[in-house]
Amino acid sequence: MLVSNAQQFDLLQWGKSDGLLPVTVQQAFDGRVLMQAWMNRQALQQTLDTGKVTFFSRSRQQLWTKGETSGHFLNLRTIHADCDHDSLLVLADPIGPTCHRDTTSCFDEDQSVFPGLAFLAELESLIAERDLQRPAGSYTTALLESGIRRIAQKVGEEGVETALAASSGDDTEVCNESADLLYHLLVMLRARQIPLPRIVEILRQRHQ
Repeated sequence: MLVSNAQQFDLLQWGKSDGLLPVTVQQAFDGRVLMQAWMNRQALQQTLDTGKVTFFSRSRQQLWTKGETSGHFLNLRTIHADCDHDSLLVLADPIGPTCHRDTTSCFDEDQSVFPGLAFLAELESLIAERDLQRPAGSYTTALLESGIRRIAQKVGEEGVETALAASSGDDTEVCNESADLLYHLLVMLRARQIPLPRIVEILRQRHQ
């Protein structure tokens, strides 16, 4: 159930845990699980009102908005209740690291705990960081500074090499060329200021 207004609050099973519901926060685009906490009615209402994910602290017995001291807010996308209406799933866009350890997730940073395709979003973020900081010696920096025409040319070259590998190469060559193509495509999208989620949304709409 999508939870989008106060009228739906009465459908939630607040009585099971003394007026609290467990909340799992997931990165809205790549599906990584970021953290787990609790909400009461007030925290849920404040989250909907402000667009900043807010929880109830059981130790301090008060509301707290993630990022209110660190600036690492969780910007709300959607909130969903499970089939029993006794737990919540929050999809959010994190601003900076979620965990107090300055890590992406409060769970292990071992990549094996994240969905495999989440690395594409991580790579997109790394390319964006290179674009902003332009560190010397970085191939991504050099590529971005070469301009959109050169970047587009590289995408074309990698596309041709991928096609040739598919028609006459072995699987390892196809995989390597495909990886090169995906990387250069992400750099091209960054150069055009087009976020990867926009492309994913187009694919989703076409699939419907």
